[in-house]
Amino acid sequence: MSEELTAREVARLYKDYVNPDLARTMRITGLGVVEDHAQGCYVWDTEGQKYLDMAGGYGVFCLGHSHPHVIAAVEKQLHKMSLSAKVFFTAQQAKLAKKLAEITPGDLKYTFFCNSGTEAVEGALKIARLTTERITYVAMQNAFHGKSTGSLAVSGRPNYRTPFEPLMPEVRHIPFGDVSALEEAVDETVAAVLVEPIQGEGGIHVAPDGYLQKMREICDKHGALLVADEVQTGFGRTGKMFAVNHWDVAPDILIVAKALSGGILPIGAFIGTQRVWSAFKGRPTIHTSTFGGSPLACTAGLAALEVYEQENLCQKSAESGAYFKAELQKLAGEYPDLIAEVRGLGLLLGMEAVKEEYAGSIISEMSHRHIIAVYTLNQPKVIRFEPALNISREDIDSCLKALSESLAKTREMFKGRM
Repeated sequence: MSEELTAREVARLYKDYVNPDLARTMRITGLGVVEDHAQGCYVWDTEGQKYLDMAGGYGVFCLGHSHPHVIAAVEKQLHKMSLSAKVFFTAQQAKLAKKLAEITPGDLKYTFFCNSGTEAVEGALKIARLTTERITYVAMQNAFHGKSTGSLAVSGRPNYRTPFEPLMPEVRHIPFGDVSALEEAVDETVAAVLVEPIQGEGGIHVAPDGYLQKMREICDKHGALLVADEVQTGFGRTGKMFAVNHWDVAPDILIVAKALSGGILPIGAFIGTQRVWSAFKGRPTIHTSTFGGSPLACTAGLAALEVYEQENLCQKSAESGAYFKAELQKLAGEYPDLIAEVRGLGLLLGMEAVKEEYAGSIISEMSHRHIIAVYTLNQPKVIRFEPALNISREDIDSCLKALSESLAKTREMFKGRM
């Protein structure tokens, strides 16, 4: 084994060979430690320091880090076959697809496996076009669907889009939650409407009650597909297996990734109805993935789904999230000069700071107290909390204590400048 590097040496290698701007940013924000190992809700650095992970890999670690049930299943499969030969059937892929058909809403039945959320979005965009024979998409302002060119085209933050324009044409961006804008945008030329039931990177904005039901009606009226991006909200994150379940809405295509493997291996997927899959029309290889649906990744997915059900994690997410949110709202009431609002469902919670610089200070102070917290990608004023669904009440209270201290420190730092 090669000699271990110091944090300073790793930072230098990042600067020289990975990403100089990222290295500089991590150093400035105090995140320039080197992770070494993780278990459950905790991450340890190479110096032996222990951190409570309240960011959860941006939604990846719904089971926490290295859940033993998933690890055991993957270890066993690793010694049999890790990647598919791609010319025969794969039993693990077949079983995981069947399980997804059983737990997803409505008439969703068939699954295409890939390796990430953005790949799943790309596939959903293609199959929507094949199904409807239309080329126009409706997407939400402030949305985030990934950073490959197709998914970027339907994402809603200009900062990420503008440097790469022109992107895929015929995308209509409308305000999230605005029914009138939706009615105006969707017509007989639209292939699909893409929506996150809760905008995660957009700042943890929950769909207004009735909005997704109305979206379903409008799509049906004009023959457009409803595509729900649950890359961040899927698998119990919001207190139900899928966020659309809160509103009893069934999409034509459901996109998942992040937590599907229990945080062990990269995997993404999109699941469609019989109508959607009929668009392949005798062209089974029109959309493929070399690494998608590998025996190893699908084994992890199957094991993870067993844990979600056996440990009743949807209910735990709902209960822990309700407690956590109420406590965050209390802190917001104590610090109205720093915190504007708390929102979210289950254990997908956002605390919006009055100013972006306040959020940065709070996150930095929490890091000093060995709590991992991050902001949302499209809205840096919002601090997100996405811990493991099996997080203990004691760990939530530890986070709240550190947050309270960080708020007090931030108020002191900005005193006289507010």
